[in-house]
Amino acid sequence: MVVDDSSVDRDVITALLWRSKCTVTVVDSGRRAPEILDLEPNVSMIITDYWMPEMTGYDLPRKVKEWSELKQNPVVIMSSENVPTRISRCLEEGAEDF
Repeated sequence: MVVDDSSVDRDVITALLWRSKCTVTVVDSGRRAPEILDLEPNVSMIITDYWMPEMTGYDLPRKVKEWSELKQNPVVIMSSENVPTRISRCLEEGAEDF
C-alpha cells in the first residue's frame, strides 16, 4: 500500500513497485488508510509519507501496530526532510524504516 497526499509521489512509488511486479493499493491520505486496510486485508507492506494532513508518520505506524492482523506488516516512512529526532520517533512508534 502506498499512502501519500501528493499525486506525483504516489505515481512515482507506484511505478517503481509495479516494475518489481508488486500489486499496489494507492491511498491519498493517512486518514483514509485505515478504512482501506479494513477492505484490503492482504496488504503486506505500507509505504507512507511522513507529513500528511490529519495523520503523520507517527500516527499511521502506531495505528497499524494496533491491528492484530497487520501487526507484523512493515511500515516504511518517506520524507524529504532529514530530521534525526523525527526519524527516531517514527521508528519508536512502529515504523520499520525511514
